[in-house]
Amino acid sequence: MKLFGAIDVGASSGRVIAGYFDGETLKLNEVHRFQNGPVTANGRVHWDFDALFENIKTGLSKLSDESEKTGIKITSVGIDTWAVDYGLLKDGNLIAQPYCYRDEQNQLGVEQVDKALSFESIYEIAGIQFLPFNTVYQLSKQKTMGDKSLAEAEKAMLLPDLIGFLLTGQMATEVTNASTTSLMEARSRKFSQEIFDSIGISSDLFPPLMNPGDVLGQIKDGFGSALTGVDLVLVGSHDTASAVVGVPASEPGFVFISSGTWSLLGAEISEPVITDEARAANFTNELGVGNRIRFLKNLSGLWLLNESMRHWEQNQQAQSLLDILQQAAAIGPVAFIDVTDSEFIAPGNMPNRISNHCEAVHGVRPESPAEIVSVIMHSLAKSYADGIKDLREIVDLEINKIFVTGGGSQNQLLCQLTADYCNLPLTSGPVEATAMGNIGVQMMASEKKLENLEDVRRIIRASTEVTNYEPRLQSIQNKERAK
Repeated sequence: MKLFGAIDVGASSGRVIAGYFDGETLKLNEVHRFQNGPVTANGRVHWDFDALFENIKTGLSKLSDESEKTGIKITSVGIDTWAVDYGLLKDGNLIAQPYCYRDEQNQLGVEQVDKALSFESIYEIAGIQFLPFNTVYQLSKQKTMGDKSLAEAEKAMLLPDLIGFLLTGQMATEVTNASTTSLMEARSRKFSQEIFDSIGISSDLFPPLMNPGDVLGQIKDGFGSALTGVDLVLVGSHDTASAVVGVPASEPGFVFISSGTWSLLGAEISEPVITDEARAANFTNELGVGNRIRFLKNLSGLWLLNESMRHWEQNQQAQSLLDILQQAAAIGPVAFIDVTDSEFIAPGNMPNRISNHCEAVHGVRPESPAEIVSVIMHSLAKSYADGIKDLREIVDLEINKIFVTGGGSQNQLLCQLTADYCNLPLTSGPVEATAMGNIGVQMMASEKKLENLEDVRRIIRASTEVTNYEPRLQSIQNKERAK
């Protein structure tokens, strides 16, 4: 029996997980879970990184306690978080709380970068879809605004790398996360001097690149006696990279949807696809574990639902999510929104924004929670169908099945509608695909018999309960309505 630790932090919650591997199956035990989310202060949106790291320390202490209680030594620990956001350091200390990608002022960076280097040129180099909060735009925004912390900074570290540095004292930039920044060349898989020059920032601002499976260093004293000296192994530190490792597929020809705050829809390919068609469809070439390319589209996800639920709870309109989903299922499609529209990125009164959008575009104004949720569920499912259609047109792939992992895999209405709109069989699960993928990379680093992702996915399949959905005949009617 081996024990592995996974630090898995998303934009809305985080957890520290103990993973037990007996040579055949992987069993997870969540030792600590905590809330996470952006904080607004002085008109800016940032992360409370100090609170986040305190929760990680609490989780590691509990992981250490579990190791001592079971008598099983911890083999290694891995870290994954969301992408693009970073912290700035001077003398090894964090200068300020990291900004959040949902900060609306990131648009200032887009305007400045476009003056120096067009998106077409950036895409030709980096192969990354346009999102107004990509790291390149965030850095440009800080420089444009004369941000003191950027001027003082000696290093910038993406958030999982920053956590790793605080645990080990070693600096690196893990490549799967680096590939999301629009600062890295998709073909050479190195930082792009041209892009850094265009924003007037030295590429030395980021630590050297390292790969999943590399040992960053050993965990320092102070995080639990059973963790001192334990290897911190770099995994797919972008949570989607780890989630794709956790897809329980047994053969090629599948599309993955990592369904959480965001929906990441795509397929694994061997080389980046950097074409006019890919750029126009806003597909991205992110680096995955095993040097595979995650050719995907970044769509909005459960953020729309979570923000709506939060608004109703704050305004004494709360119902159980299960009740609302059942009501929404009975309503059918009310109207559709473009889930990629920037008006849905920032927090605050999501139901009203959805209602306004539907009224302006379709002349229909959904009001009740069930109507709003129906709009969200059908719009997400339609966006997945559109994404798969684009994927088929851009890349010559035979697509036979959809795998949905993450929190959205538990949403039965969304999964069934996705199968309907896409007209493909769908398998949902595991919910903890990201943590399983995180630990899977650690397992490959320690187990000689696990040579590739297929070996890891075989273990994940044997360790996972999944739910299967078949497309219903009404999918054709839904698609007609969607037009």
